[in-house]
Amino acid sequence: MANSGDSIELIVLGTAQDGGAPQMGHNEDPAWRNASLKRTATCLGVVDRASGRRWMFDATPDIRDQLYRFDSVAPPAGSVLDGIFLTHAHMGHYTGLMFFGRESMGVRNLPVHAMPRMAAYLSNNGPWSQLVRLGNIALKPLTDGKPIALGRVTVTPFLVPHREEFSEVVGFRIDGPSRKVLFIPDIDHWEDWDVRGVRIEDEIAKVDVAYLDGTFHADDELPGRDISKVPHPTIVSSMRRFGSLAQSEKSKIRFIHLNWSNPVRFADSPARREVLANGFAVAEEMERLAL
Repeated sequence: MANSGDSIELIVLGTAQDGGAPQMGHNEDPAWRNASLKRTATCLGVVDRASGRRWMFDATPDIRDQLYRFDSVAPPAGSVLDGIFLTHAHMGHYTGLMFFGRESMGVRNLPVHAMPRMAAYLSNNGPWSQLVRLGNIALKPLTDGKPIALGRVTVTPFLVPHREEFSEVVGFRIDGPSRKVLFIPDIDHWEDWDVRGVRIEDEIAKVDVAYLDGTFHADDELPGRDISKVPHPTIVSSMRRFGSLAQSEKSKIRFIHLNWSNPVRFADSPARREVLANGFAVAEEMERLAL
């Protein structure tokens, strides 16, 4: 899309599950031999081109490549980033912070927005605590449901039910002047949210685009592993739940956070064609949305 000098834009910097695709140990994956099939861990970037301010949502193990790509379409105006918003303490969502430390970039006071348990985890466990102690990152508290104003962009965190071994888990709503985006890369099951009094359909209705957990396509996807130990709503179950929505609502949904085993990651797969035929979409790396 063409960019005006004062636009606010969201850029999808990664679409894969935490381990990326192809994933280590799966040498049969065609992406090892075909670079066009490689995908990095899920991450969003937002830029306000009028001010030059830029934010990333999650700090993935692939952040080196992702920051380079972000720079290529939205060059930094000053500091490397104006902030990072963290969803939770699973490996694909925060470990990229290490590249801001003294062994790599050695930045100063990079704002890192985190929920209380997430901030405590970073403060009290090495090597992350060194980033805090040396002032490479500056932790900024988040509160469930409390908006953070960033000039013309507003970010609101909200708790979602997902494995909370080390921290809370949140999704984000990102509001620009013209469009609103929902970002939920990880959740156990939509029904677990129902019992908390929150319906995903109501949240989708409030936004223009919803990037939703699409980790697995179906329940039989991980041979030799108990998929109940890594709960996520499968794309099949999500399409079943959302099947009665109007097409205008279905078309908002873009599945993201795709595991290496998920056939939807391949553009020519029957599973991908099924998603599109049912009126939904799949997030693509470097897709851009004006906010």
